[in-house]
Amino acid sequence: MLDEEGPFAIVELAKKDTYLREIVSNYSTLHCYDISVFHEFGCWKIESTRKALEKRLDRIYRGKLFEDHIAEPRVFAALLGDKQVGWIELGYEKWNNRMRVWEFLVEEDFRRRGAGRLLMNHAVRISKEKGARMLVLETQTNNDTAIRFYLNFGFELIGLDLAAYSNEDIKKKEVRLELGLKLL
Repeated sequence: MLDEEGPFAIVELAKKDTYLREIVSNYSTLHCYDISVFHEFGCWKIESTRKALEKRLDRIYRGKLFEDHIAEPRVFAALLGDKQVGWIELGYEKWNNRMRVWEFLVEEDFRRRGAGRLLMNHAVRISKEKGARMLVLETQTNNDTAIRFYLNFGFELIGLDLAAYSNEDIKKKEVRLELGLKLL
């Protein structure tokens, strides 16, 4: 065990012995961050406003752990007893001295009980031990719950990509956000 808080403990998983290679996450939201982009007289203006959606939006995300493109991957699981209920995957970006969160998931039945905060606190500790200047991650403008969690944790907007997933990301209200937490 690496860290413990309340009923949860953190363990590091190894690529060779992890049973969980794919993670599946779902979320529902009634809000999103609406992005507007204006270009006038040599000036770009980008506005982001949290708005209520006309109807609930449901999303399913599938990711994989220990992908080959991740430099120095480290995966940690939150345990409740012997059951893995959450995961965070980190990868060190040597070229810019940042630690990236590649995957972050807490099973739906265990959300808002401290496992996510424990995993993120552990990621901060690992990042600081590595000497990383910042912890960064990606989310989408329609993942309101995740955005609120990250902002409450201290992350700030450091960038966005208006066409990361399709040419209609703004219209679909699914713009990629890059959030960062300064460590140094």
